[in-house]
Amino acid sequence: AAYMAQHILEKEGITIPFITTLHGTDITLVGKDVSFEPVITFAINESNAVTAVSESLKQDTYKHFKITRDIHVIPNFVCLDHYDRIGNVDELRKSFSPNNEKVMVHTSNFREVKRVQDVIKVFDSVRKQIPTTLILVGDGPERHKMEELCRELHACDTIKFLGKVRDTERILAASDIFILPSESESFGLAALEAMAAKVPVISTNTGGLPEVNIHGVSGYLSNVGDVDDMARNALSILGNETTLAQFKKGAYQQAQQFDIHKILPMYEELYQGLMK
Repeated sequence: AAYMAQHILEKEGITIPFITTLHGTDITLVGKDVSFEPVITFAINESNAVTAVSESLKQDTYKHFKITRDIHVIPNFVCLDHYDRIGNVDELRKSFSPNNEKVMVHTSNFREVKRVQDVIKVFDSVRKQIPTTLILVGDGPERHKMEELCRELHACDTIKFLGKVRDTERILAASDIFILPSESESFGLAALEAMAAKVPVISTNTGGLPEVNIHGVSGYLSNVGDVDDMARNALSILGNETTLAQFKKGAYQQAQQFDIHKILPMYEELYQGLMK
């Protein structure tokens, strides 16, 4: 659409460049469809500039498409000013953790690629050693299966399905640890949002996640499907208050690298360069 608009405007004597930003499924899912591949390749190569949200996605794009343009890596961002204004969440946390249990959280669209079943399996291992509540935020096609798994594990009384909510930031801020066991993530914005709320992350090491979640600093990385390792990592953080505080601090410091005030100028520089 941008390419067509650009050429229509050229007939009117108006020259406007356009930038294509690659986010994830446009490359990792849609782009691999043989019927879409030529169109996406053409659109990327005809763009005046191309950006990707992670180095991993950049390399995937070069791997799956015949790209002739440079791809600029400009990561996703968070507005830390917004998180700093969340305020007191003690009452919210008390509703999740009336007996001072630890609070584990996961947010997603409950698609198969998010492997929400691994979240519940990790939680089931953790709760057997440390009193813990699991908060699941979001909705999607896998939710019914997850509710069935809760019943199979007799864990329904310690798992709360909140569905779609507006104040995700407050829920994150009231939590102790975030679990993201995705099979594929081009960046891992959900992990970054958790870190912005000073919540350490247990995630897989796929896609762009290692660029966001630093192993041993903001959380831990595990192989896809290795729920035992994820559970061990979660227990190592939750089992010691000093360690938990250290990881909370590390998570926020890592989130600072992706603050909007650092990332926005990268976009502005690219746009201004094209305008010249």
